[in-house]
Amino acid sequence: MTTAVRRARDVGELVAALVFGALIAFVGLKVVAAVDWPAFNSSNVTRALTTVGQVFAVAVLVVAVLLDRYGKPRWLTAVLAAAGSAGMVTVTLGMPLGATKLYLFGLSVDQEFRTEYLTRMTSSPRLADMTYLDLPPFYPAGWFWWGGRFANFEGLPGWEAYKPWAIISIAAAAAVSVLLWTRMIGALRGIPISLVITLITLTYASPEPYAAVLVLLGLPMTIPMLYGLRGQSRIADGPVGGLRSGTSWPAVIGTGVFLGISATCYTLYTGLFALTAVIMALYLCVIAWLRASNKAVPDATVSGRRRGMIGAIIGRLVAMGVISGLIALVAWAPYLWARAQNEPTSGGTAEHYLPDRGAVLPLPFFDFSIVGVLTLVGLVWLLLRFQRRTVALALFIVVVTIYLFCLLSMLRTASGSTLLSFRLNPLLYGALAAAGVLGVADLSKWAIGKFGDVRFAIGALAAVSAIALAQGIPGHLSSEITTAYTDTDGRGERADQRPPGAESYYPEIHRLIRQQTGRPATENVVLTADYGFLSIYPYWGFQGLTAHYANPLAEFDKRAETIERWAEATTPDQLVRRLDRAPWTPPNVFLFRYAADGYTLRLAEDVYPNDPNIKRYTVTFDPAVFADPRFIVTEVGPFVVVVRR
Repeated sequence: MTTAVRRARDVGELVAALVFGALIAFVGLKVVAAVDWPAFNSSNVTRALTTVGQVFAVAVLVVAVLLDRYGKPRWLTAVLAAAGSAGMVTVTLGMPLGATKLYLFGLSVDQEFRTEYLTRMTSSPRLADMTYLDLPPFYPAGWFWWGGRFANFEGLPGWEAYKPWAIISIAAAAAVSVLLWTRMIGALRGIPISLVITLITLTYASPEPYAAVLVLLGLPMTIPMLYGLRGQSRIADGPVGGLRSGTSWPAVIGTGVFLGISATCYTLYTGLFALTAVIMALYLCVIAWLRASNKAVPDATVSGRRRGMIGAIIGRLVAMGVISGLIALVAWAPYLWARAQNEPTSGGTAEHYLPDRGAVLPLPFFDFSIVGVLTLVGLVWLLLRFQRRTVALALFIVVVTIYLFCLLSMLRTASGSTLLSFRLNPLLYGALAAAGVLGVADLSKWAIGKFGDVRFAIGALAAVSAIALAQGIPGHLSSEITTAYTDTDGRGERADQRPPGAESYYPEIHRLIRQQTGRPATENVVLTADYGFLSIYPYWGFQGLTAHYANPLAEFDKRAETIERWAEATTPDQLVRRLDRAPWTPPNVFLFRYAADGYTLRLAEDVYPNDPNIKRYTVTFDPAVFADPRFIVTEVGPFVVVVRR
């Protein structure tokens, strides 16, 4: 079999795993949805069934390891590994959420703007900002764009497609991840590593599904990243020169493609992966310099060897950057072009957030838990092995890079911003836990040599530990799951069957706006502080949820000032003049809350470095300014809908 055919087969297997994992999740969620389950926050039934499913998934993965151990066909091991990994994701998230149509955190907190983004991408495949009319997206649209296509395929509104798309995408990534690990380090270690990373990802990253996908794929991809930069050599031989002859181009191209796809999904994680590649290259350049110096050859030869090796390393890094940059432009080109046109920007404060966990270094290996013990073993193993094994060096540099990133984020607070390093914790925990599995494998070898064949005992203990870690995930996510049941969904219902909130009026308001404007939602601009309405229906918003999620091109701060001036109007003519003079398309629909002193909007102001970093304030419009034939005013429950004719 030629190298090209082998590489094509490997790519084909990864694509097949992607489709297979997605299919397992898709079918699994359909099966779960076919039953009328009790709510998670009022019954333990779904949690009990989650545990049963998790045990079954672990059993499937154990069988896959045993089949590989006894020399059974590789394809069978791969199928079972992918099925077990995707099944673990599906049952761990899908079963607890089986009685609700909402995902973790429902339509609250950050999930509100993420759902709004998916709703926008569902309404049209054209790249657009989640909120603002006629603006290119600032937040990478990749995961949401594909989610929109899934919603269109299923015939679902964006808010309802969010949960299945999140679970399906994470399950597909888990299936690909286990194949990556098994291809690089074998099934005996690769399957346990992938399982542990999957469980940690579900525990710490699942509320942010596109981040979870990158944790699952990014950690194994750091190994070909290092190999691609080093060249076709063993770690003991150090980096090799020769950009053409000594380079593993499949590793370089694969890494570049991954970084490019990552850039279309999540800027922060892409920055971390890119920084990891740079630090890897710097480390390899230092090694190349030192190894060339140790050769008993003339100085001219030493200098030439140094230039050759360092030049090759830099060339490979540049190649990765070019490939990833071209792919990233698919999502970033519209925004970059707008910035290049000197479009006005202000008010975007995405990095103005510093919770307490962002002010300290994450040290999970000092926690008294399974994760704590495993990451402690991983830390020790990395310190002992990073100079001897490629996988150890790759994970070690990832850990070092994350801690460096954390320190840079804390240092940046002195200049009035942060790097949001606390969001990298799932990557750190995953890297250390993966190293922990390898450390346990080395300890197992020692135990077998010391006590004889104790492999059954070691395997049983590992399986039980995995089950213990898995069954604790619903409890860890209990607040996020409960919110999915207590929030009112797009149909005006709560999944726990309790009285819905004011959001239950949204369907009626939507029908009213459609009737009074005669336009579809995508042709209306709404001024409202009830952003859940924009999460459910693809109306354009005049103002975003907070400055932290706002497109810099939208000029969030100036829009806020403009809204305050509108609220100061005392006559209909004065309000209309101010609306028409706005530098942006003014709203033709207003969705207020009714209050005794007028029609109110509760807006947000960035008050970083305070924590919380948002201050809410209220602006009140005089009802008299809408008492004019140019406006239609309708009260719906606690809301007031104003439509400009």
